[in-house]
Amino acid sequence: MDKIDIKQLAKDLNLSTSTVSRAFRGNSDINAKTKERILARARELNYQPNLYASSLRERKSKTIAIVVPELANNFFSQAIRGIEQVAREKGYHTLIYVTDDEYQKEVSFIDNMSNGRVDGIIMSASGESKDHNYLNKLKKKHMPLVFFDRVYDDIDVAKVTTNDYDSSFNATRHLIAAGCRRIAFLVINKSLSIGKMRVQGYIDALKAEHIPFNEDLIIDCSNDHRKNYNILSKVMKTLKPDGLFAAVERLAIASYYVCHDLGIAIPRKVKIISFSSLEIAPLLNPSLTTITQPALEMGIKAAQLLFRSLETSAPVHDQVVLKSKIIPRKSTSA
Repeated sequence: MDKIDIKQLAKDLNLSTSTVSRAFRGNSDINAKTKERILARARELNYQPNLYASSLRERKSKTIAIVVPELANNFFSQAIRGIEQVAREKGYHTLIYVTDDEYQKEVSFIDNMSNGRVDGIIMSASGESKDHNYLNKLKKKHMPLVFFDRVYDDIDVAKVTTNDYDSSFNATRHLIAAGCRRIAFLVINKSLSIGKMRVQGYIDALKAEHIPFNEDLIIDCSNDHRKNYNILSKVMKTLKPDGLFAAVERLAIASYYVCHDLGIAIPRKVKIISFSSLEIAPLLNPSLTTITQPALEMGIKAAQLLFRSLETSAPVHDQVVLKSKIIPRKSTSA
């Protein structure tokens, strides 16, 4: 059989070309049975849609951007997997941009993408500046943006987060119940909304358990492993906490290195809990107690919100809050 085009396929099915086209683009406004009939007949006739030409006609790149602070953190790897899962179902490609928590990189990436390189953006913020005007150009270009995990409160777009305050509150009480009274809270970017919520949960849990709050025990850390090692070494030698609450995964790992090198036994001398989606957490010695966020689900939900905006050409402002879960392991055992 000669190669057929979309018009011939539509005529064969007694459908409009727009209906056939929507089936191949994965649009949600087409009946599932109709879509399956179209795809089945296309396979029989060996019809291959020219998605590139279609995207040119629609002035769409069929690509979305994912902007994250880092890739080493297992949380972001899982979230990206969720985003890509939805993107593939929609016939889209993804571009991944890593800011390394640097504000200027974030600004540069947004400038680069606002020229039509991508159709939409899913981002976890770097959080290094209060000036977010560079994001306004996306609104002018009608390019949808969805935040996940780390967000800017002053930017009115869809956001997918977890119950950070409750998780931090409960994690602190978990350490207290295990016998801790001098709990150091290890944080990066405490001025970012996610940092503020986690710090506040920690402070309020101490208050609820009638333990005096000591500001010296909120430890500002960095994104550099060597700097964190030096900071935490000083903390363990001078402040001598009996509990460490890591607001991000890398600080828990740094804590393990420091305790090992200083001969501080976990959990006998210090107990450790961390926000983490680390798959090897059960294999660490001792196994690490984690507050595990539903990273994959966050990625899927963020992508669904973005595509809802792309498919309806209307702004989406949903605020979705998912629940994290504390998984107790040996690092906090009594």
